[in-house]
Amino acid sequence: MEQASILVIGGAEDKVNQLEILHTFWKRAGGADARLGIIPSASGEPGLIGGLYQRLFENMGCKSVQVLDVREREQSEAADWLPRLREMTGIFLTGGDQLRLVTLLADSVLLSALQCYREQGTLTLAGTSAGAAAMGYHMIAGGGSGESPHPALVNMAGGLGFLPEVIVDQHFHNRNRVARLLSAVVMHPECLGVGVDEDTCAVFEPSGQLQVVGRGTVMIVDAGEASYFCEPQPYSTMPISAHNLRVHLLRRGDRFDVQRRRVLPPLTSYCPV
Repeated sequence: MEQASILVIGGAEDKVNQLEILHTFWKRAGGADARLGIIPSASGEPGLIGGLYQRLFENMGCKSVQVLDVREREQSEAADWLPRLREMTGIFLTGGDQLRLVTLLADSVLLSALQCYREQGTLTLAGTSAGAAAMGYHMIAGGGSGESPHPALVNMAGGLGFLPEVIVDQHFHNRNRVARLLSAVVMHPECLGVGVDEDTCAVFEPSGQLQVVGRGTVMIVDAGEASYFCEPQPYSTMPISAHNLRVHLLRRGDRFDVQRRRVLPPLTSYCPV
């Protein structure tokens, strides 16, 4: 099995044709030996969505696939999560509402068990759409689009903390969310902003590197060397001001060193005309 990674998927990943991103998760979680858990708690139809992903991964040839259908807070507090997850090699968080997901999982026995096996390096984790948004310590819970960046454009909340140094936004260019990610980064400049397009995945490796899989792009917003910030007032609609932000646009095969905040040579030099 390859080293355990965290896959941040921008949503609307291909489920019909090549299944590149889902296949990447399957492979990272052990391939034919993968024992997967699907957590559809973010969805308003968890049974339907959980069953969809279960069939997709079963068709890839996993050793086992279970739907961990947590719909009530009491279920995530069950005492047996640590032994239940011990044999699993991968966990997939589906899309839906990231606030619902965090409400059910935050500070729970289930989340502690996930963090335990993540720290041991035995569990590959993936999240799509809402599941991706919840990966950071600071989470974009909602907001607008198509406006100038300002604090009221983005609603922030606490996430699950698997990627504490990162703020994730998803369906990124597809839903015109550049301004709200910029707003979030100015409010939390210690974090790296990561905007992921649909059918695109940012793979966070244990080495601290990020690489891109899929057909779209990943935008990195880095405020680490910013020379000036306005003082953003919560809920203000006044446009923000920030100088010397660094922005990187990455596509399939491109890599980024999250710890050192620098672009690495891509895995491929292919550049279509």
